[in-house]
Amino acid sequence: MSIITLTSDWNSADFYVGAIKGKILSQCHEVNIVDISHNIQAFNTAQAAFVLRNSYPSFPKGSIHLILVNTEPSDDKPMLAVQSNGHFFIGTDNGIFSLAGGEEPEKVVLLGSDNSSSQSSLDIFCEAACKLASGISIENIGKVIKEINVRKPLRPTIEDSTLTGSVIYIDSYQNAITNISRELFEKLIQNRSFEIYVQSKHYRISNISKLYNEVPVGELLALFNSIGLLEIAINNGNAARLLNLDTNSTVRIEFSERKK
Repeated sequence: MSIITLTSDWNSADFYVGAIKGKILSQCHEVNIVDISHNIQAFNTAQAAFVLRNSYPSFPKGSIHLILVNTEPSDDKPMLAVQSNGHFFIGTDNGIFSLAGGEEPEKVVLLGSDNSSSQSSLDIFCEAACKLASGISIENIGKVIKEINVRKPLRPTIEDSTLTGSVIYIDSYQNAITNISRELFEKLIQNRSFEIYVQSKHYRISNISKLYNEVPVGELLALFNSIGLLEIAINNGNAARLLNLDTNSTVRIEFSERKK
């Protein structure tokens, strides 16, 4: 049974989620529809990409992922179906394909045509998803093209002995996830000591925890989470809210030689 996932900025209380599920099931009855998230901030393609990028690899190869954020197409942001890493992604080419699935997709096709102008983007997405679910190859559901719009993810910067990153996602527990990876941190530390500064030098952390409960309740901590990114949290607390953190807030790590 084919899997079709949904990621949107629609509130689950609205009718949109039910409507698109009905559209899909009306065209392809034997599919498994899975909700990844409908709590993406309105029009926030970066947040949608983060959620999808860290979710889709857990699904079986061949899964079809509908990206329902900023779906309104335009001349420079057409509707596409993209095959990448053995998965299919359908949405509007606003840069989200490169953020979620990688900059070099295996195959890309343009969806819609002159005689489909009366169809909504959601109708076209559902039709494409059901064709893929039925086993039709991606080349046969649209016009093959070569390129997608590429958006570069925000990268940490390194200057002298300072690594400066940014908060890129705040989860439902108000933990602030940064773009600083464990791999980069371990490459730079080289047996040096370090201090992590959150919001300039207002808050300081001098060690990496393995678990949230390694510090007392209410205390600030930093750890590398399950996807290998540095996370700022408060044990049983709401770090982002209490520390006034938002996406793009700065987190800085300063390395220094250990005293002999």
